[in-house]
Amino acid sequence: MLSSAPASAVHTLPSYLQADKLGPWGVYLQQIDRVTPYLGHLARWVETLKRPKRALIVDVPIELDNGTIAHFEGYRVQHNTSRGPGKGGVRFHQDVTLSEVMALAAWMSIKNAAVNVPYGGAKGGIRVDPRQLSRSELERLTRRYTSEIGIIIGPTKDIPAPDVNTNGQIMAWMMDTYSMNVGATATGVVTGKPVDLGGSLGRVEATGRGVFTVGVEAAKRIGLPIEGARVAVQGLGNVGGTAGKLFAQAGARVVAVQDHTGTIGNDQGLDMSALLAHVQAHGGVDGFAGADRMAPQEFWGVACEILIPAALESQITRLNAGQIKARLVIEGANGPTTPEADDILHDKDVLVLPDVIANAGGVTVSYFEWVQDFSSFFWSEDEINARLVRIMQEAFAGIWQVAAEHGVSLRTATFIVACQRILRAREMRGLYP
Repeated sequence: MLSSAPASAVHTLPSYLQADKLGPWGVYLQQIDRVTPYLGHLARWVETLKRPKRALIVDVPIELDNGTIAHFEGYRVQHNTSRGPGKGGVRFHQDVTLSEVMALAAWMSIKNAAVNVPYGGAKGGIRVDPRQLSRSELERLTRRYTSEIGIIIGPTKDIPAPDVNTNGQIMAWMMDTYSMNVGATATGVVTGKPVDLGGSLGRVEATGRGVFTVGVEAAKRIGLPIEGARVAVQGLGNVGGTAGKLFAQAGARVVAVQDHTGTIGNDQGLDMSALLAHVQAHGGVDGFAGADRMAPQEFWGVACEILIPAALESQITRLNAGQIKARLVIEGANGPTTPEADDILHDKDVLVLPDVIANAGGVTVSYFEWVQDFSSFFWSEDEINARLVRIMQEAFAGIWQVAAEHGVSLRTATFIVACQRILRAREMRGLYP
């Protein structure tokens, strides 16, 4: 069990973080503490993992449609680049903080190493509610942010991708802005682009497909049949929507869904095709005719075999973990389960498939996109999906074996595999100068 001492009590913190408000970075530090005893001689390098390599904070001024000037705070953090260029998404959200972006960048380091793609971890964000901006304001914001962080990104330095409230269009504007600034079209500077601009087939559904793939593998190992299994999904964007659809196609029943607009359920199973069409048309699940409304707090106690948190971080906490009835939790979101909740679920014999392997399908196909951009040779969607499934299955099998060998959770096992790969690279490269 993890010590109850706060991360600030056992770690030397950078001056730009507040010890009493560590946020997601504090969760990440606790996860590193858990894995350190299993790192052997590599533990001498573990401080490398507790400090981001580079953190850039930028002012993003734009002219609004009404002629006034607005300023937004933007970030790009590169956590570790020992194994390759930085890789990670950009999120536009009013509650983004430096601590959050640092943690997300660090989890990207772990995720990339866990599936063994040659990237380090990075992440970016802007403190903005994009729903309050017009399309032209959003374009100006994206282009100005890209120009401000342009000094540290590039196809061989750091490759952004979509995340919360960003999409292929945002990536197209980022790619174009970077290309204009360097004087040449650089399709490989971002991934998650539209296919017409060098994007990869299969990228939009990749993260959800990865969630489904490792979920099926885990279910096999605990004797849980997918046919007839009840599934609850929090968040119905690309990740939760795709995962829910794939589980339904495999014979499972999606019995409850929660998003920012509401919580709905149907014991007989939701019609996922109709529900996803409703979300596309109305912006959320609220008002869907084929379900009953539920109180938000009821979602965590829904009778189900599989729970997929695919929204934001810190959703499963010590306050609601005890209500969960699922046998298998598959983390589609980044950091949705706190360490305290992890322990509660472990004690309840709930298997948690951690984000750092479960949602790595997105970055895996982003890697495929990056490779295709460099070679200007593109694969079919069937080829991409087959490669994705193979990589995810092999990565999961290795992590399951490590968990069995050490008698640890899948999260700690994933961190063991990933941290050993990162720190071996750090050790072999040495310190310069």
